[in-house]
Amino acid sequence: MSLDRKHKAQKLTFFKPDLQSELKIPYVSQGVSAGFPSPALDFLETTIDLNKALTENLDMTFYIKVEGHSMTDAGINDKDILIVDRSIEPADTKIAICFIDGEFTVKRLKLEKDGLYLMPENKAYKPLKISEENNFMIWGIVTYVIKKI
Repeated sequence: MSLDRKHKAQKLTFFKPDLQSELKIPYVSQGVSAGFPSPALDFLETTIDLNKALTENLDMTFYIKVEGHSMTDAGINDKDILIVDRSIEPADTKIAICFIDGEFTVKRLKLEKDGLYLMPENKAYKPLKISEENNFMIWGIVTYVIKKI
């Protein structure tokens, strides 16, 4: 079964985190107020390694660059980087990287009585019901989105 234009999978580029990196990024562990300003706290700066901070299962985590617009209402936009953990069990409403009929896509999982649906988060795209005819696999679960604002 080939996917029509409204179901066309995004092009995803996969990367493995570089856990050997010694890149230390300045980090202020004291939270920044999103409401009223809080007093400045001098010299609380330390460093963070984002590869390690955003990765729970080192051997099963990948970074994936998104190309496409089917998940914009979930806050996933073209050129965002997804952090995907392959060790997390798929579940209803989770956002997953799926392999379907030879292509990868990112969609929200929706489990209904009549089967599994891949749900886009953009009204211009239609849900896709998974059938026995599909070559289908849930490849991993999205844990973080890294984006430029």
